[in-house]
Amino acid sequence: MGIKTYNPYTPSRRNMTGSDFAEVTKVAPEKSLTTSLKKNAGRNNQGKITVRHQGGGNRRKYRIIDFKRRKDSIPATVLGIEYDPNRTANIALISYADGEKAYILAPAGLSVGDKLMNGPEAEIKVGNCLPLENIPVGTQVHNIELYAGKGGQMVRSAGLAAQLMAKEGKYATLRLPSGEMRMVPLNCRATVGVIGNGDHNLVKIGKAGRKRHMGIRPTVRGSVMNPNDHPHGGGEGRAPIGRSGPCTPWGKPALGLKTRKKNKQSNKLIVRRRNGKGAK
Repeated sequence: MGIKTYNPYTPSRRNMTGSDFAEVTKVAPEKSLTTSLKKNAGRNNQGKITVRHQGGGNRRKYRIIDFKRRKDSIPATVLGIEYDPNRTANIALISYADGEKAYILAPAGLSVGDKLMNGPEAEIKVGNCLPLENIPVGTQVHNIELYAGKGGQMVRSAGLAAQLMAKEGKYATLRLPSGEMRMVPLNCRATVGVIGNGDHNLVKIGKAGRKRHMGIRPTVRGSVMNPNDHPHGGGEGRAPIGRSGPCTPWGKPALGLKTRKKNKQSNKLIVRRRNGKGAK
């Protein structure tokens, strides 16, 4: 994938960039693998906003992605690479030998006509899905399960990959894109390769309207509000926060506050956190 620029015929176009969608080979989605996506604009059943800054945007269909990859020992052929408006990564439409179709996350280097396979006997090849115990140490993987059979939960965004660092006992040690070292059961599955669309993070939105098309409404800084609207508000001119640390609009600590439970069961599986410290 590459990044394309635009002629600056308006000020907003000057710094705007977008994807050239070079990887995409198929435009219309597979109808049988899409479902409607209901919008609620961040409101609950009472009509009250519970999640701010959501609403509007283009209508989207949800693409049903096969994160489990449990159809073993049946070869599949890649029919096309598609854009998915619901995620940063592109998706690939595959067709199994028995005729069933499915969407998977498209890894970098996957092309139309490639053959894929799931299961322990699958070879170590980009796009193949197999248990961690059958993957060699040092391999880059994505779409990693945390619990066997639940489907991939980690490393699913564009351009990401985790590296299999070691296998010991019942667990494999993975280095995640954040730098965290984590143990995952060996019977959990992962897909070989790096997720495609790696230049996604280089796209510049360019203008406010493009953000509205994504269904994201404006965010107003608390420091420009009145004190009855936000703890950061009030004062003459550009006043400081006036508290020991930044707060949410409801007075709770924000920006950097750790919210992970101290006694979370999976703490014992984290070898090193992303900040370089131990699990405790």
